[in-house]
Amino acid sequence: MRKLDADRNAGSISIEGLTRRFGAVHAVDGVSLDIRAGEFLALLGPSGSGKTTILMSIAGFEYPDEGRILLGGEDITWLPPNRRNLGMVFQRYTLFPHMSVLENIAFPLKMRGLGRAEREERARAALRTVRLDQLGERRPAQLSGGQQQRVAIARAIVYRPRVLLMDEPLSALDKNLREEMQIEIKHLQREIGITVVFVTHDQTEALTMADRVAVLDHGRLQQLGAPRELYEAPQTEFVAGFIGETNFWSGSAAAAAAPGEAVGVRLEGSGVMPALAVSRVAAGDRVRLALRPERLRILPGAAEGVPALVTEAIYAGNATTLMLEAAGGQVLRLRIPAGAGLPEAVAGEAVTLGWQAADARAFGVAP
Repeated sequence: MRKLDADRNAGSISIEGLTRRFGAVHAVDGVSLDIRAGEFLALLGPSGSGKTTILMSIAGFEYPDEGRILLGGEDITWLPPNRRNLGMVFQRYTLFPHMSVLENIAFPLKMRGLGRAEREERARAALRTVRLDQLGERRPAQLSGGQQQRVAIARAIVYRPRVLLMDEPLSALDKNLREEMQIEIKHLQREIGITVVFVTHDQTEALTMADRVAVLDHGRLQQLGAPRELYEAPQTEFVAGFIGETNFWSGSAAAAAAPGEAVGVRLEGSGVMPALAVSRVAAGDRVRLALRPERLRILPGAAEGVPALVTEAIYAGNATTLMLEAAGGQVLRLRIPAGAGLPEAVAGEAVTLGWQAADARAFGVAP
């Protein structure tokens, strides 16, 4: 499929020191990030993290207290929304019920003064792009939720915007349809080559769809990176806890270590176990060890490790989750994928746990 007729650089976005305050609350607090043309970027975070405020600032529905926004190198910080040439898809699709699908898609072109013939031609082309070209004469009420969502996307891209902004557009769909549409939107984005900025609070959605993810908390950018990087190498304790499931265990550094170096962590109530230092630590510094449930292992025989008691074994088809209690009352989760051939255990069984340094990360704790 032919990509959009536009300069690739026209879809790049630079956000520089963006700050937006509502009274004493910093909804966005000095955020800077660059979005490449043709990239799919997800803004991910809990409620109140600032992700929607950033999106609305790009769209022109919010104006910052500090900082600026560049689109294709052009400063658009104070430009009104109708002069930014951006497409927008909201949580609610807001399709006009009295219009046909084709009329809904053509409506933005009518507002821009295009003639009837050109409006219809471009609306039909947009319908083909979202694979609904046979449904142009139907009303929105005659479509499924997924089809309505695709109509909303077609309406947003029909005037060939430089960037497509999406504000949690899948939140109203059921689980199966939402997962199907995640793949559909990603395929569509690749086909037309448009820059997409996608707001979500769903970590799985962000990891599945985005080229890169910007993780936000309390208005600040915590980390920007590819999904694998965020999951495997979180740079803050917040990111480690927000992306996926994580076991946290307090302890202290057994020796000094530079960022990225292996360090022994003297765990509370247990012995010394390995991890990678996220930041520089000195011997005796307080740290928090983060460890994914699937990276924990049950060691054979009398191997050295962390003694623990299995309190519950939860079978879920594709994996079994063991709930464990280690020394000092530390509660841990261990996940064993189905078919992995790894040793399992039953409730009440005493086991020894272990892991490699590369599987755990040690975050320094502020004094």
